[in-house]
Amino acid sequence: MAKSTQEILTSLLKDRILIMDGAMGTMIQGYKLTEDDYRGRRFQDHPQDLKGNNDLLSLTRPDVIEEIHREFLAAGADLIETNTFNAQAISQADYATGSLVYELNVESAKIARQAAAEATSLNPNKPRFVLGSIGPMNRTLSLSPDVNNPAFRAVTFDEVKDAYKEQARGLVDGGVDALLPETTFDTLNLKAAIVAIEELFAERGQRLPVMLSLTITDKSGRTLSGQTLDAAWISIAHARPISVGLNCALGANEMRPYVEELSQIAPVFVSCYPNAGLPNAFGEYDELPQDTARILDEFAAEGWLNIAGGCCGTRPEHVQAIAEAMAKRSPRQVPAPRPYPRYSGLEPLVLRPESNFIMIGERTNVTGSKRFARLIKREKYETALEVALDQVRGGANILDVNMDEGLLDSEEVMAKFLKLIASEPEISRLPIMVDSSKFSVIENGLKWIQGKAIANSISLKEGEDAFRDKARILQRYGAGVVVMAFDESGQAVDADEKVAICERAYRILTQEIGFAPEEIIFDPNILAIATGMEEHNSYAKAFFEATRRIKEVCPGAQVSGGVSNLSFSFRGNNTVREAMNAAFLYHAINAGMDMGIVNAGQLEVYAEIPKDLLELTEDVLFDRRADATERLVDFAATVTSKSKNRQEDLAWRDASVESRLSHALIKGIVDHIESDVEEARLKYSRPIRIIEGPLMDGMNIVGDLFGSGKMFLPQVVKSARVMKRAVAYLEPFMEDEKEGLEDSGRPKVLLATV
Repeated sequence: MAKSTQEILTSLLKDRILIMDGAMGTMIQGYKLTEDDYRGRRFQDHPQDLKGNNDLLSLTRPDVIEEIHREFLAAGADLIETNTFNAQAISQADYATGSLVYELNVESAKIARQAAAEATSLNPNKPRFVLGSIGPMNRTLSLSPDVNNPAFRAVTFDEVKDAYKEQARGLVDGGVDALLPETTFDTLNLKAAIVAIEELFAERGQRLPVMLSLTITDKSGRTLSGQTLDAAWISIAHARPISVGLNCALGANEMRPYVEELSQIAPVFVSCYPNAGLPNAFGEYDELPQDTARILDEFAAEGWLNIAGGCCGTRPEHVQAIAEAMAKRSPRQVPAPRPYPRYSGLEPLVLRPESNFIMIGERTNVTGSKRFARLIKREKYETALEVALDQVRGGANILDVNMDEGLLDSEEVMAKFLKLIASEPEISRLPIMVDSSKFSVIENGLKWIQGKAIANSISLKEGEDAFRDKARILQRYGAGVVVMAFDESGQAVDADEKVAICERAYRILTQEIGFAPEEIIFDPNILAIATGMEEHNSYAKAFFEATRRIKEVCPGAQVSGGVSNLSFSFRGNNTVREAMNAAFLYHAINAGMDMGIVNAGQLEVYAEIPKDLLELTEDVLFDRRADATERLVDFAATVTSKSKNRQEDLAWRDASVESRLSHALIKGIVDHIESDVEEARLKYSRPIRIIEGPLMDGMNIVGDLFGSGKMFLPQVVKSARVMKRAVAYLEPFMEDEKEGLEDSGRPKVLLATV
């Protein structure tokens, strides 16, 4: 049987470092093409200018594109990319050429295919491969283009997915060997591309190798949308790529720490194709071929590379120098995967064996928090975000978000809140658990999370076929999955039922669907005890026993549950509820429970539960006495509830107005900005002096922190929001001042940026 492309590439990558081509755009610029070249005969009457639409040249100047491919192949490239970096409908809309997308990709693939085939025929011992280039497009799903409306997005996930799917279909039909979504600055865009590719593969009944490449944009070591490299890899590993790498934005020298990190964390082949250094003042790249090759050679000597090539500014001379250097080096040895549960927000959460119990913050749940539900119903989203922030600061490791309420459009509200969370870096650094009894809400929620999220939940209650269908969808989004102990007969109550259902689900997920065990979280149902109904008395014991057995028969899976359900009978009495929850958690963790949905920041410490209350509580947990419930009820009547609401640290409010303005800008706090600006206005002679003085002083600090990598883009966007609010407050006063002054005749300066 003939080997697949995946098998051939894998064999070659184990044997030597493969060489990727250089920059298509740089080469095209060298031809000094005119508008007529881009139009050709076919598009003479097109209503918009077409110069700059390089992808269109595959139709109007295919000779140029083929010649570029031939030059890179002659320089030693094993892998060449199609001329399709922007060949999807959203980017092509800028030129009113969206209707050409499929054709652009098919023809670009055919041109590259022909060039690669000819090169292979000249030297069959050096096979050449065509990679379907899928660029990041000119829209982002994780960031709002409107600083005043952080929930706004210029495109939807489905629009991005559909655009990528049409592009991928054309590339596959044109004959590419592999697909390469590259230059990823927003992981959510890449996740949309992955879903599109997986849908296409499922429809075709065939798979091609998938290569992925990320872009680190600044010294923070994060993507433009704010993710660390480790968090981004965790978010996309479900694509099962043959390789992952870094390209663009930086030169090789600036990429060094990130290539090293990626080579250590990714259990797949690693690629690196940097720019020819950083651009000069005219946007041109000056790094010489031998310099680029020397730095990549150092990477290879460290054992970091499997694929090397060039991005912006690199020409055939760069590729030739890189190829000569790599020929003397051995390829990186791919590390074995570490089967730890891994989730991510902007930052990673890795559950190693020595990890402590993972707290899932429960208060961003309209069914579990009256305050949160009230805020969401009244559309007080900014205040609702404070509930999430309080959970984060209270120690939550994951944030549970649930919008299941009859008066809400759950899908819409879930999406809006998740987009707002994405604008708050302190919150969005945590992984998100999308919690709903409606699968459509879960799926829609996953479309707005760039990290590796957790879907809560699916079960076998609708049968195995429905379970498989939902599991396959969640797998495409890369989500971890919570499986409730329900089946066609209903909710499991005793330990035997819980274990049997979980074992059955585990077999389907791991053996049929392809989930890794560490992506599975079982919820064996924490049910209320001390209800007065005798059949409920053994529920806590059943959970402990089921947890121990599930960890044995479902190796690698985790166990979780909604802890507050246990003490529901004592709602309103926080003293008793917190003692019950803390004691339950102590024993559940000892039984093997890995995580739980709790009110982070309001957990009692087991050792600090008063001994008399602890004895009463554990009598109930372990059903040790026939009168255990009655005795706990009697005790509850003797104590009052207590509250542990966290207090915001407002010490910074005691500083000078200048310091307060600076603090607000750096932290992105809008709450007091208008009152502080008003105080400053009364202190300063002119409103413009406030902007030029304390406000710009604060923004200069923000700029310095961003430039040094100590802040990243989502944080800077928050600062910009505060600045804009401050300036908006001052504008009427400046207008009044301007009306009182004659035109001074001073020259005006217009500054623009891209």
